[in-house]
Amino acid sequence: MNHVDEPLAAEPPAVPLPNRVAAELVGTSVLVAVVVGSGIQATELTQDVGLQLLANSLATVFGLGILILLLGPVSGAHFNPVVTLAEWWSGRKDPKGLGPREVAAYVPAQIVGAIAGAILADAMFGEPLVKWSTHDRSAGHLLLGEVVATAGLVLLIFGLAKSDLLRFAPVAVASYIGAAYWFTSSTSFANPAVTIGRAFTDTFAGIAPSSVPGFIGMQLIGGVVGLALVVLIFTHRRPAGSR
Repeated sequence: MNHVDEPLAAEPPAVPLPNRVAAELVGTSVLVAVVVGSGIQATELTQDVGLQLLANSLATVFGLGILILLLGPVSGAHFNPVVTLAEWWSGRKDPKGLGPREVAAYVPAQIVGAIAGAILADAMFGEPLVKWSTHDRSAGHLLLGEVVATAGLVLLIFGLAKSDLLRFAPVAVASYIGAAYWFTSSTSFANPAVTIGRAFTDTFAGIAPSSVPGFIGMQLIGGVVGLALVVLIFTHRRPAGSR
């Protein structure tokens, strides 16, 4: 991220859907505002690109961790359509799992929230509220970076769930995103909603609209790869009482 994104994979069914949708919208909005706003602030404070990325990544780590801690008990703190779709797929045979109705509500809320967050960040720093980014990110190595970043994110979240370690998600997910800012060529967007939102700002964290479809396609592929890795690695874990 400059990045991306996400989130707990557990859904508290007792929370009414409108509250969960509101949490996803607000959470994704604040996340993108943190990513875009810290990027603008960094470029105003220094011309050193390394320091700019460091500031951007640190702000994202802290912001994401807090958002997951705060909103995880409400909506699961996905903030990411890939995580939402992965949870639906992995729990599709569970009557208590995330259903199509929730997916149809979560994903638009995440996208609207991401766009609103980018506009809010631009407003706070006196930038044009909507200005399409000119930052081209269409190179093949960047697309590979998105596959890796998203696969790792999904593996982490659902691996934590399989290991009954989701309580560590705020720290673990935020730490992974912070690392992925640096070890992936794309700086780890890993989130279709955040990718769309960042197309609306022509600042440090922006992405050209023409690059958005490629990033989203690779993120979806990364989500599939991540789920496959979860199955490959965690199939040894059996329900309690099974032989």
